[in-house]
Amino acid sequence: MLPHRYIPSRSAAVPTDTHAAPAPFYGTPHKFDPSFQGPVRRRSCTDVLCCLIFIIVILTYVALGIVAWLHGDPKKVLYPTDSYGQFCGQTGTSNEQKPILFYFNILKCTSPAILIDLQCPTTQMCVSRCPDRFATYTDMQLQHKLSRSYWDYYRQFCKPGFNDPNKPVSQVLRDEDCPSMIVPSRPILQRCLPEFITLNGTVMVANRTRFKDALETAHSVTELQHATKGITGLVDTKDLSMKIVEDYAKSWAWILVGLLLSLVVSLIFILLLRLTAGLLLWTTIITILLLLTYGMLFCWVQLNQLRDMPGSDVSIVEVGLQSDLQVYLQLSQTWIILFVSLAASEASILLMLIFLRKRVRVAIALLREASRAMAHIPSTLFFPVVTFLLVTICISYWAVTAVYLASSGEPVYKVMSPDISCPHANSTCDPETFNRTDVSSSPSCLGSQCLFAFYGGETSYHRHLFLFQVSNLLIFLWLLNFSLALEQCTLAGAFASYYWARRKPRDIPPCPLFSSFSRAVRFHTGSLAFGALIISVVQLVRILLEYLEQKLRGRV
Repeated sequence: MLPHRYIPSRSAAVPTDTHAAPAPFYGTPHKFDPSFQGPVRRRSCTDVLCCLIFIIVILTYVALGIVAWLHGDPKKVLYPTDSYGQFCGQTGTSNEQKPILFYFNILKCTSPAILIDLQCPTTQMCVSRCPDRFATYTDMQLQHKLSRSYWDYYRQFCKPGFNDPNKPVSQVLRDEDCPSMIVPSRPILQRCLPEFITLNGTVMVANRTRFKDALETAHSVTELQHATKGITGLVDTKDLSMKIVEDYAKSWAWILVGLLLSLVVSLIFILLLRLTAGLLLWTTIITILLLLTYGMLFCWVQLNQLRDMPGSDVSIVEVGLQSDLQVYLQLSQTWIILFVSLAASEASILLMLIFLRKRVRVAIALLREASRAMAHIPSTLFFPVVTFLLVTICISYWAVTAVYLASSGEPVYKVMSPDISCPHANSTCDPETFNRTDVSSSPSCLGSQCLFAFYGGETSYHRHLFLFQVSNLLIFLWLLNFSLALEQCTLAGAFASYYWARRKPRDIPPCPLFSSFSRAVRFHTGSLAFGALIISVVQLVRILLEYLEQKLRGRV
């Protein structure tokens, strides 16, 4: 609705001067005041209470980190832990030359207990290498009579100190002295996991699809796949975080060089926008379209080459987690997904260009004006570096605190039973005296073991470790969103000083970025913290719901 000025009716008893000049359509214009610097003098702090709470939370967060560092030990997270709470591969221990974790019966890792207790209910030992062949304890006993080398190979996967190859199979399996069987495996995530191969569309292990254990019970490779997924689901997050830390430690210099180069390229790009915004934007769009087209053609060629290749029609889900990316490049489904993704991206760009071409011209004008603003306030190019440092500090502090919290306390051993109806399941036990108790002999708890579960304790601090982890995540999200909000508020204030300057650049105040940053910190910390808290709570709820969905989906 268009604005209009008020015109009194002719019947109003107010004398009017028909010869007076008409009033302006939009009111009286405000005269330009070159000394006007905005409502700086009338500023006041906003959301003071939230600002005080934010400061108290930061101090509490520092205290939480100090307490976690005093109680935690990162070695408990860095190294895999066997069933006796000993680290695999730790220097100066008996397992120094045994960096890999071996599961006696990996098929038990499909039990629902792995999702509830976060532990596979089978004996786990540290070994120096993974088995490279199929073998059972029964086969070993038969071949041992011909050559002792069979026992020498098999015993490296048994409990340390066990050296009785003639012990009956039933007693060996009862006492968990040796595994019932071993399967060809390779170290993945510092665990011995079956080495799957795909042949003519069939997933196999060492050219087998079925195998037997020491009790002549038949099993399929599909069971091994389900068990492997259960294990990798527990350790993939930790392994990913450790790889990220290792990559940062090894390539921090190259990362710094890359950041500096990107800064220089961004500066050149912004300067070019001021001169050739339209040409540069259209060149960028056309280049992206050409690259997407080339990618589609390349995917189509690869798809045609794999069409007649045996085993290429296997789905990615059937292949599972593989450390060698070349395995996925041999699958037709991989190239189909890439082709569809590239085609959808190119179609989206073309539709936007067709129906939003006027908006593109407006965007070019905005880019040209933005380049002028950044040319007058060049310090805004470097402020994202400050945000990057703040975000890096937040992520580092959260990750270190989470590791120390997770490694706090002493080893806690729990009763792991293959039968979820066992009344003693998930109860605390002592591995040294467990065999002398009546738990393992109970009819409903046959096959139960006292295995290492996690690091914890009985103090109030240890009982609330989960709450501390959730608090650590919430405060991390709060600080992260606050850093991003501070950047946005600072840049908005700096560019506002450019926008309201009538005579550019003479009327732009000195140090506009620093002035805007000072105003944001001094007057608006509470408001920024309040908004960041709302976003953080929503993000935390979303993370928890996604975690529950993933766990419940795995149990179906």
